[in-house]
Amino acid sequence: MVIKGIVAYARGDVNGDRVLDNVYLTGEKTLNSPFIKNITLVIQNGTNGKVTTVPLKDNTGYNPALTLRDFSGYGFDDILIGISTGGSGGIMIYYIYSFANNKIKLLFDYNNYNNEYKYEVKYRDYYKVEVISLNNNSKYMLDISYKGNQYLNEIYDNKGRLKKPISGFVNPISGLYPVDFDGNKIYELMAFQKIAGRYNADSLGYIQNIITWEDNKFVLQSQYVAIFGTKK
Repeated sequence: MVIKGIVAYARGDVNGDRVLDNVYLTGEKTLNSPFIKNITLVIQNGTNGKVTTVPLKDNTGYNPALTLRDFSGYGFDDILIGISTGGSGGIMIYYIYSFANNKIKLLFDYNNYNNEYKYEVKYRDYYKVEVISLNNNSKYMLDISYKGNQYLNEIYDNKGRLKKPISGFVNPISGLYPVDFDGNKIYELMAFQKIAGRYNADSLGYIQNIITWEDNKFVLQSQYVAIFGTKK
C-alpha cells in the first residue's frame, strides 16, 4: 500500500513579499518502510494561495528535511532540502532553491558540489596520510600513529616505511549546515566530507568546507580538516 502525503514542512517568506509562505516536501511511502519515493518540493504563496510544484532530480531516500535560511543575501529565505540516501557512508542529497519573485532557481546541487570538490588521499612513510584538495590546491598531512600496532603493522615495516603504495579517498558530501559566521543574517554553509583510508569504515577525519554565495554561485571561503582525538 502506497501512502502519499507531506513528509516535511516549513514556513517562511521565500518569495520576498514579506508574507509567510508554506513550504512542503511531499512523497510516497509504503507501510512499515521509512523509504520515500517521488519527493517533491511544493510552495504555497502566503498571499494568494497559489501552489508551485518543483520535481527533484534525485527524489528518493530517507528522512527528508527542509531548512529555510537566507543564503543569497536577498533578505528573505531560500530553501534547503536534505535527504539521506541510507548508505553506509552517510551520503546525503542536498538542494538549495531560491523562490525570489515567485520564480524558482536552483542555487545548490549536491552532484555539482561533489564534482567540483575532488581530493587525493595517499599514505606516506612514517605513519602519515597526505590529503590534497584539488579545488584549491591545498595539502594536509594527517598523523595516523594513533591507529595501533595491528593496523600499522599491516601497512608499514618495522622502520615505518610503507610496504606498498596505498590510497584512500574522500566521500561525497554527508552534511551541509547553515551557519551565520559573521552575524549578518546571511548564512554560509559548512559542508562535511569524510576522509577514509583503505575502506569506508576506516575513518581518518573530515574535510570541512565553508562555502558562501558570491557572484551567483557558492564559492569556497575557507577549508579545514578535522581529525579524531585520542585519550591521553
